Amino acid sequence: MLRLDRQVCFALSVSARNVVALYRPLLEPMGLTHPQYLVMLALWGEAPLSVKQLSGLLALDPGTLSPLLKRLEAAGLVTRDRVKGDERTLAVSLTEAGVALRVQALKIPPAIVQKLGLAVEDLQQLHSSLTAVIAASTPV
Repeated sequence: MLRLDRQVCFALSVSARNVVALYRPLLEPMGLTHPQYLVMLALWGEAPLSVKQLSGLLALDPGTLSPLLKRLEAAGLVTRDRVKGDERTLAVSLTEAGVALRVQALKIPPAIVQKLGLAVEDLQQLHSSLTAVIAASTPV
């Protein structure tokens, strides 16, 4: 029961670390870290988004998200502006450079699939299983 190679937490930890490492050489030419890439994916899906919305989508607390957004803003990829009529809400939008970067990012998913050498169907099943683990382990 306590064998390391039988622990789900160990398999998740090592696989996450290894998969994120596969992204690094693909993201470096774009000037992005993996966490910044996740922020950009959320914004390419729908922008503008409030910091609160981004925080929820990425399952990150705002304190962790804020430095990521500051670096993306310094890189000229996003802007952060107060919402008119609700000065407490900060909206994150893509700049023209942020929108343009999406074209380069389109090459990443197929490159990762190729590097992993797994069938797309297997990766879709893995995604489904991991999504179920996330749902089961997320505090209510």
